[in-house]
Amino acid sequence: MVHISKNKFFIILFAVLLLIFLLIYNIFSNLTVSVSAGISNWGLKFNEEGKAPIANADAEFLKKYNAYYVGNQDDKYIYLTFDAGFENGNTPGILDTLKKHDVKSAFFLVGNYLEKEPELVKRMVEEGHIVGNHTYNHPDMSLISNLDSFKKELVSLEELYKEIIGEEMPKYYRPPQGKFNEANLKMANELGYQTIFWSLAYVDWYTQDQPTKEYAFNKLIPRIHPGAVVLLHSTSDTNEEILDELLSRWKDLGYTFKTLDDLTAGNI
Repeated sequence: MVHISKNKFFIILFAVLLLIFLLIYNIFSNLTVSVSAGISNWGLKFNEEGKAPIANADAEFLKKYNAYYVGNQDDKYIYLTFDAGFENGNTPGILDTLKKHDVKSAFFLVGNYLEKEPELVKRMVEEGHIVGNHTYNHPDMSLISNLDSFKKELVSLEELYKEIIGEEMPKYYRPPQGKFNEANLKMANELGYQTIFWSLAYVDWYTQDQPTKEYAFNKLIPRIHPGAVVLLHSTSDTNEEILDELLSRWKDLGYTFKTLDDLTAGNI
């Protein structure tokens, strides 16, 4: 029978535990790409002020399907986007502010919005903004596994857009609620779409529980970063209130504003 001293026992135990820790760390460090193969909620982790967050599907993986969440992190560019499922009375003021600052944005809209607010949609396009596809019915797209059903959600909105604007809809798609899987990315790409996630957002969508101006700035100023794809909701009273100052403060930090066409240039 082999006798092991207490010191050797604890050394061996420590080595085994260290090995287990390293194996677990290796598994989780590679989770960024593997998690995107299944149903997933878009997620971000901010580690450092002024730096792009780590997403649960990295930029290289997304690029295989013409999908994006952040731009070049060497350039102090911001790609401003808004999501809207309905009109809450804030969009005219938001458009006025964007015009004042000569900032072009993208608005990801659903069928309900286009049906009820065609004049606002026309104004967005006339003033140089992109109107993107947020699906017709705003479902959980990660639960849609066949191409025909997936296509219907996008094409139905395209057709309505063409009725209103008289032109083809730009091929930018944002998954409702950020719910996606790898099959979705592939289907969107096959339909000619580029999927646009985001690298900066905050909780601004509860219309009956709006964040304060201070809370908004505490999220949107320290976390801004080169190549940021910013998601705001145009249904937010707070966003309409702060937008003028927010754009000025971002500009004071040395940022300029680009469009999704700039973000995806050369990758269409």
